[in-house]
Amino acid sequence: MDTLSPVRDVPPYLGVGASLSGRVWRERIAARGVSADTLRDITHRLGLMNVAEADFVDPLARFIAGRGVAPDDLQDFLFPTLKALFPEPSSFMDMDTAVSAMLDALERKAKICVFADYDVDGATSAAQLVRWFRHMDHDLTVYVPDRVTEGYGPSNAAFDSLKRQGADLVITVDCGAMAHKALDHAAAIGLDVVVIDHHLMREEPPKALAVVNPNRPGCTSKQGNLAAAGVVFVVLAALNREAEKRGLFTERPKPDLKQWLDLSALGAICDVTALTGFNRALAAQGLKIMSKRQNAGIKALMDVAGDKISAVNLMSTFHSGFVIGPRINAGGRVGRSDLGVRLLSTDDADEAAALAQELDELNRTRRDIEAQVLEDAVHIAETQGLWPTEDPVVIVAHEDWHPGVIGIVAGRLRERWHKPVIIIGIDPISGMGKGSGRSQAGVNLGEAVGAAFESGVLLSGGGHAMAAGLSVERERIPELRRFINDYVTSHVSEADQVEALEVDAILSVKAASRRLYDKLDLLAPYGQGNPEPLLAFADVRVAYAQVMKGGHVRFELQDDSGAKLKGIVWRAEGTPVGDALLRPTGRIHVLGRLKADDYMGRNGVQLEIEDIAQT
Repeated sequence: MDTLSPVRDVPPYLGVGASLSGRVWRERIAARGVSADTLRDITHRLGLMNVAEADFVDPLARFIAGRGVAPDDLQDFLFPTLKALFPEPSSFMDMDTAVSAMLDALERKAKICVFADYDVDGATSAAQLVRWFRHMDHDLTVYVPDRVTEGYGPSNAAFDSLKRQGADLVITVDCGAMAHKALDHAAAIGLDVVVIDHHLMREEPPKALAVVNPNRPGCTSKQGNLAAAGVVFVVLAALNREAEKRGLFTERPKPDLKQWLDLSALGAICDVTALTGFNRALAAQGLKIMSKRQNAGIKALMDVAGDKISAVNLMSTFHSGFVIGPRINAGGRVGRSDLGVRLLSTDDADEAAALAQELDELNRTRRDIEAQVLEDAVHIAETQGLWPTEDPVVIVAHEDWHPGVIGIVAGRLRERWHKPVIIIGIDPISGMGKGSGRSQAGVNLGEAVGAAFESGVLLSGGGHAMAAGLSVERERIPELRRFINDYVTSHVSEADQVEALEVDAILSVKAASRRLYDKLDLLAPYGQGNPEPLLAFADVRVAYAQVMKGGHVRFELQDDSGAKLKGIVWRAEGTPVGDALLRPTGRIHVLGRLKADDYMGRNGVQLEIEDIAQT
């Protein structure tokens, strides 16, 4: 898949330069500079592949071309396989050194500890290693720091504790790439460390036996879109290969790594990584494994979620990211940080059921805390003049906000305000602020936060383009606000600071059929780097609209032919989009995504609205 940079000066689609949510609409293939030749080539090849009826080939070609898929890569995009896309493990810097260190420790029966981050990516990464070493008759210990008392990543105190417990080798997963001080300390106390991570890092790596990270400067793997869970899966392949060379499978079978693809997929999806190339294959094949409910922990979570997914045969990125993922994350946010790893590592159905129930209850608690912080953040932003604002990034801080939900709240407000948002919770005693930010396409928030750290404004900080974390002293928060906004203003064009919605195609209401929805399955799995198709419906009227519980709005659209399309827009009551549906004044243009409507055996479709513009 190619990386297509947005093209400047593309005229707004349907003339929408500012929608009711303040966004500009652009045609995806135009905004991404797709040539007519490329579009024709993809259309021709789709016809030869016979994957869709003739009347669906043109829209599918537009959808595919707009995602940067080159004609020669069409087969791998539509039918991604590990065999075709698996990277050479040794292309990852330090991979061979890391594998040798782990196998050396295994063979001498050393005590090995996995040090994992407390989110889904950390849990799925750790669980893969636990399961591989268990297959090799070697039990790993697992250490997951407490989000509130220890914060993110390795620390001197954590390494001291592991050393006292007799650890010989520590493998950090989804953390460690920027833990220079902690890893210096580990070296000083004689504790060997291997780092497996995917976060942005400095030119000079931390002191460790090996640092395996596709985003490490100088790494030639070209797999920078992988989550840590994906990197770990490649590590397992390298372990299998080297262990076979050492004759370690003479008394036991070589483990079939495909059985753990569900964990890799879950980490990739929940960490919002770009589902392109090899990462797309991991997600696509992993969702198939996940649907078989082979992992006792995932099965227990699917069961405890009840009717939300009980009728689903094949897991999707939605179920992974919005049903399963939040429950795994709940332990690290408002409960015990190791619950997720324990759940995903166990083969005991009873233990899995108990852990899943505990995580489900913690997730309910998390939602209550999140709702209160969200309400507080909106009130503070409005009363302190932080919103509305001309600043490209909104930063809101307050005492006693739970660090386990600030990232979620930042994401909610980013969706509401259509700007990058950083939420900071301040400890009232120490005055230390812990912050989490969420960004949008065009603004690399991790880079901006990293620059603030390098300049001395932050005590710690980093991340990736769409998300970042930081630590800051209370009195320096105004300075941080100025620094981040000045940095984004100077590094990102004014046009790129305005969120743009990229439209895949315009449809008539009649064309929004179940047949089209089913053909769109060829593009799945959807996620970062492969967004779900966004469709436009022009000059339609609102035939019906009603507010539902939770502030959602159900509606029915109608065009001049009399064809109707029903749907929903989430949390729209009291917003300009909701008002346009509930109190229509004329024709509107609508953007949305087709969803299945299988209620009562309908086998139909409905529209999930993203945005509305007045005609």
